[in-house]
Amino acid sequence: MTREINPFVVTGKIEPQYFCDRVQESARLVKSITNGNNMVIISPRRMGKTGLIQFCYEKSEIKNDYYTFFIDILHTSSLREFTYILGKEIFETLAPRSKKMANLFVQTLKSISGRFGFDPLTNLPTFNVELGDIDRPEYTLEEVFKYLASADKPCIVAIDEFQQISKYPEKNIEALLRTHIQKITNSNFIFAGSERSMMQAMFLSSARPFYHSADILELNAIAPEIYIPFIMDHFQTKGRKIGTGTVERVYHLFKGHTYYIQKTFNEAFADTPQGDECTLEDIRAMIENMIADTATIFREILSNVPEKQKELLYAIAKEGEAERITSGEFIKRHNLASASSVQSATKKLLEKDLITEINKTFSVTDKLFAMWINSIYGNSQWGI
Repeated sequence: MTREINPFVVTGKIEPQYFCDRVQESARLVKSITNGNNMVIISPRRMGKTGLIQFCYEKSEIKNDYYTFFIDILHTSSLREFTYILGKEIFETLAPRSKKMANLFVQTLKSISGRFGFDPLTNLPTFNVELGDIDRPEYTLEEVFKYLASADKPCIVAIDEFQQISKYPEKNIEALLRTHIQKITNSNFIFAGSERSMMQAMFLSSARPFYHSADILELNAIAPEIYIPFIMDHFQTKGRKIGTGTVERVYHLFKGHTYYIQKTFNEAFADTPQGDECTLEDIRAMIENMIADTATIFREILSNVPEKQKELLYAIAKEGEAERITSGEFIKRHNLASASSVQSATKKLLEKDLITEINKTFSVTDKLFAMWINSIYGNSQWGI
C-alpha cells in the first residue's frame, strides 16, 4: 500500500507542489545570486527562510550550475565553531565529487591536515576532525576559503542566523569574514537572520564591515488570500474537508507565522481520515496539545528571565502587538515600573530574541510561547 504524503511539510526538503507561494521572493533571490550579488534575508524565526533557500537551491538555474552549501550557526559561540561547521559542510559537499577535491582538502588545510582520517576502502580522507583540533581558527578559516576557491564550479554559501557572529568573544569577526568574502571570486553568499535589529545594523550601518555589501530581502508572512486556499486545496485534493472559516481562524491566530500554521495543519491532516471533516474543535484540541507538549521548554525559558523582563514580556504577550511601550499609558495599564525600566528590559528581551520589533511594534517572537504565557499568566485565554 502506497504511503500517503502529508502535504504540510514541517521539516526537511519541500517538494515544489507542497511549497506555498514565495514566487516573488524566490525569483528575486535566484536573480540576485546568479547575477553575482550577495543576499541578506531577514525574517522572524521559523517564517520560512531555510525552506526558501533550499527551494531556490533546487531551481534549475542554481542546481545545474552551482555547488550549494547551507550552515546554521545559531548554536555556535566562537570563531572556532564557525570554522568547524563551515569546513565540514564544504568538505562533505565537494569531496565526494572527485578524488582530486578530497585530496586537495587535506593538502590545503595544512593547519589540521594531520587530524584527518582515511577510508580504508577508498583511501580518501574523511572529516573526522574534532572541534578541539582547530587551535588556530583564523588560519584554518583562511584555508577553508582557499579550498572553496578551488571548486570547479561557482558556489553559493548560505549562512543562517548570521547575526550570531556578532556575539562571538573574538574581536573583528565581521571584518575578518568580510575580507575573505571580498577576496573570493567564485562564490556568492546568502546571509539569513532572525534578529532584525542586529541584521539591519550589520548591513545598513556605515560603521560596520558588511555595509551595503548585499541586497536585502525581508521575508514577511504569506498573504492570507494565498495561504488559505493553498491549505484548503490540499485537504480537498486528498479527499478531506475543512471549512474556510476554520483555516482563517488558524491563520489569524498565528498571524501568518509559517511554522505553526504548517505544524497545525500537518497534525490536522494526519488526524483526519479521508472523507471526514476537520472541525474547529479538532483544531483547538491539536493546538492545546502543542502547547502542553512545549510547556516544559517554555517554563525553562522563563526560569532564566529576570522579573522585570518577565513583566514586560507578559505585557507584550497580553497585547499581542504592543506599541508605544514606554508611554505612561502602557506602563500604567500593565503596572510596570518606569519608562527607563521598560527600555532596559526591552533591550535584553530583544537580545535574547524573546520579542521582535517591526516598525516600532513589539510582539513575542514565538507565537505559541505567547499563547502559553496568556493561558498561564495572563487575564485572557487564547482561543479560536
